[in-house]
Amino acid sequence: MTLGKRNKSNDYSGVKESFTLLDVFIYIFIGLAAIICLYPILNVLAISLSGYQEVLSNSVTWYPKNISFAAYKDIFRRKQIWQAMWTTISVTIYGTGTGLVLTTVAAYVLSRNNLPGRKYFSAIILFTMYFSGGIIPTFVVVKGLGLVDTLGALFIPQAVSVFNFVIMRTFFRELPESLEESAQIDGATELQVLFKIVLPLSVPIIATVGLFYAVQYWNDYFQSLIYITTDSKYTLQLRLRSFLFGQELDAQAQVSGDRGQIMTQSLKMASIMFATFPILVVYPWLQKYFVKGMMLGSVKG
Repeated sequence: MTLGKRNKSNDYSGVKESFTLLDVFIYIFIGLAAIICLYPILNVLAISLSGYQEVLSNSVTWYPKNISFAAYKDIFRRKQIWQAMWTTISVTIYGTGTGLVLTTVAAYVLSRNNLPGRKYFSAIILFTMYFSGGIIPTFVVVKGLGLVDTLGALFIPQAVSVFNFVIMRTFFRELPESLEESAQIDGATELQVLFKIVLPLSVPIIATVGLFYAVQYWNDYFQSLIYITTDSKYTLQLRLRSFLFGQELDAQAQVSGDRGQIMTQSLKMASIMFATFPILVVYPWLQKYFVKGMMLGSVKG
């Protein structure tokens, strides 16, 4: 009996050893991938914080040299940056809220098996995921609605993402039907079932879809490039684009000479960090919901 137990223990130890080697390989791979992803961010941050001579000699890699906050002071003094920040925050809040409401309602309704024409309406929505009217017809519609040069043009035309709709509908389908049936037996209406049972159980997927919408609106510049004509209504990303490719910083560089060119490079990197920082701060708080939301529907039991 003792010998048998020892052999069994040895078998388990071999399994543990193999899993340990696999874990080491996975950790090494993930670590290298993280370094590859982090290096550009660290390089941008280092250049934005480095001094004039260090940027001129092109010796800045992933850590700043001769730390200087001159670029950030210049960015913070620019009124256009704060106007663009406020516009982007407004669009992100309005767009994310609108998208979550419409996506949640549509996904919940079309996840009901007893809804007449459910497959027909779902097919129409999925059709738009692969075929669209194009930029020009969309612009004509937006202009016809009087939304050009308004904040509404930045989130109303793309209020619902079909991809997010499919994710949320799949989650609603996997909820146990017994929960809803028991609530309906007790006299609950569809709205009561939605707000008191379904939504409390859907916090991970709501947070995940909300993060998708928030990042989409925060990073978008193409919509404002098409629809916004007033300079004071520029979004942060469009303002950043004008910094990177436009004339605002180039004019300063022409006046200041070589030093201005170097300062322009530092200002560009500082503006990138300024636009990226809010998402970097928000993401860790939603990470646990994001991981849960991405795993929903991957395993059925």
